[in-house]
Amino acid sequence: MELFGDPAVWLPFTFAALMGVSILIYVVLDGFDLGVGVLFPFATDEEKDRMVASIGPFWDANETWLVLAIGLLLVAFPTAHGTILTALYLPVAIMLIGLILRGVAFEFRVKAPTPHKATWNWLFFIGSLMTSLSQGFMLGKYVMGLESTLGTWAFAMITAVFLTVAYSMIGACWLIIKTEGILQGKAVDWAKGGIWGLVLGLGAVSLATPLVSARIFDKWFTFPEVFLLAPLPILSALMVLMLWRSLQRLPNATDAGAKGPFTYAIALFILAFSGLAYSFYPYVVPEKLTVYEAASAPESLMIMLVGAVVVIPMIGGYTALAYWVFRGKAADLRYD
Repeated sequence: MELFGDPAVWLPFTFAALMGVSILIYVVLDGFDLGVGVLFPFATDEEKDRMVASIGPFWDANETWLVLAIGLLLVAFPTAHGTILTALYLPVAIMLIGLILRGVAFEFRVKAPTPHKATWNWLFFIGSLMTSLSQGFMLGKYVMGLESTLGTWAFAMITAVFLTVAYSMIGACWLIIKTEGILQGKAVDWAKGGIWGLVLGLGAVSLATPLVSARIFDKWFTFPEVFLLAPLPILSALMVLMLWRSLQRLPNATDAGAKGPFTYAIALFILAFSGLAYSFYPYVVPEKLTVYEAASAPESLMIMLVGAVVVIPMIGGYTALAYWVFRGKAADLRYD
């Protein structure tokens, strides 16, 4: 157990990193398929079928990363798990209802008689919207230290809207890759319209985070950190510019650059998450519990690490295989 030094230090850090990576992968992957659902009201019935087909092979695998992240939080940081989920009980419940509604609607809309299909389409949209809004609300509450005041609730509602719009933007970028023709043109317009949500969301969280914590303020705005961290906002601004410019070139006859917007959107999510991770580390419960204070015993973490080394590559491999097998433009969705 001494191979990497003190296991009471490196094991909690390792599990915090694994949990963070799992959350990031979930936000990117399930973010775009939630975004596709949020865009449903703006599409025709035929376009909705193609939109569902574009996420059909992936959506359940995407949600696996959420299960993994929550599982890691439970087994590695049980005290933090109880504190966080207690503070976020209502939005978590709404998110779960939304996820269930999405899953049921996803399956039933394909097999439902034509008169009932519109109902399942709306339920798919409502489930997607509930899930996106609740995740944005949880982000806002977490940034504000899980406090329950009028100000924190207002900020959480703002981030709920911004994250939902950001999801719709990355969902539109996914549709640019997977569709063609009129729907692809609409997706380009949807992505252009959704950039404001991503930019304002990044700005709101970036401004609020150092203001609610003197510790975080010092991490960002003292010398030499202010200079060492300058590339992060500069790169974020550059990615926004590149995203906008790539959308200006689409759609086109050769489909050149169709993957660009999605790539830049992913880069923005990664940069934003990196900034949050830097701001809050080493705390897993903001300003209350560090990853080291909340961690399970090193002996327990070591046993769980053996399982994680086996399970996580399997999940990653399955996810990568699904995206490789179903690459290219979306075909008609069928359940034969």
